Amino acid sequence: MPGIMTPTTVALPPASSFAIDLRDTRHRLVAHPLYALIDRPERLRRFMEWHVWAVWDFQSLLKSMQQRLTCTSVPWLPTADAEARRLVNEIVLDEESDALPDGGYASHFELYLQSMQLAEADTQPIEKLLAALTRGNPIAQALVVSQAPVASAAFVRQSFDVIQSGSTLNIVAAFTYGREDVIPDMFRHLVGSLADREPAVWGRFRYYLDRHIAHDDARHAPICRRIVASLCGHDPKKWAVASETARQGIEARIALWDALAQEFQTPG
Repeated sequence: MPGIMTPTTVALPPASSFAIDLRDTRHRLVAHPLYALIDRPERLRRFMEWHVWAVWDFQSLLKSMQQRLTCTSVPWLPTADAEARRLVNEIVLDEESDALPDGGYASHFELYLQSMQLAEADTQPIEKLLAALTRGNPIAQALVVSQAPVASAAFVRQSFDVIQSGSTLNIVAAFTYGREDVIPDMFRHLVGSLADREPAVWGRFRYYLDRHIAHDDARHAPICRRIVASLCGHDPKKWAVASETARQGIEARIALWDALAQEFQTPG
């Protein structure tokens, strides 16, 4: 039928060097010593104050991916890959308007912010960022105004370097292997006994973590890997670009974790 585009499925090349290239870097993140240091409520609050920036710019990466793989302009035109279009919109639905435990809907960022407020973590810096962006300030200026933690601001800048590169492959690779693919393994370290002891304080944060684990493991990560495979096909140069972009994203997360671990280990 004219105008209907047939989705194609491209399998990940067998024994891809791409996966091998990321294995050690990914292991350093999943096995990072920071997780063991988050052993008391005040440290978990501090973690949230640093990590919320990654939760926010995750949404920006996602919307950038949506802009490139679906049509978000008027007049509407069908994009080349109908399956990718469907898959990306499915992720956006989950991430931008997920169901809340007590009814209603919110983005995962808003759910995280609610979790911080219940835990009495400081939300003022990230709220200053949102206010500055609402006033029309560019991201670089908004980060300065917000007084974000230095390491968190560096992480956001790295994400926006990818976004502003204009490369669909870079954006999808960063989102897939620097975010969706690794998030479940990271967060499994943080789902502990706090919510059992103080559900009114930590229950919503555990709900956020559980939603991310459920969505990312079962659906989002496989979806994103399929899109990367479609973009790269069997072109080793494209796989090399995707691998390097993903590695840089994971290294940026490791640098963020290193800085917070150092703060926890610094006397006084």
